[in-house]
Amino acid sequence: MSDYTPVSCELHDRLEATATLKKECSITYLNENNEPSEVRGRIVDVYSSDDGEWCKMTDDTVIRLDRIEKFEPD
Repeated sequence: MSDYTPVSCELHDRLEATATLKKECSITYLNENNEPSEVRGRIVDVYSSDDGEWCKMTDDTVIRLDRIEKFEPD
């Protein structure tokens, strides 16, 4: 997993629960330019790959979990 830093189990569980319940949320994260970005919508998937853990939003935004700065479920 290259430079990925694992996130807390609590955050991972909250993301998965929000996805399972199909609830709206807002996520502030650092984009590829290390600038804060915000997305609002539903999480459609939380998954792992060789280079980290990710979540995918309804608008096809894909966020690496260790880049999340703030997560607020509705």
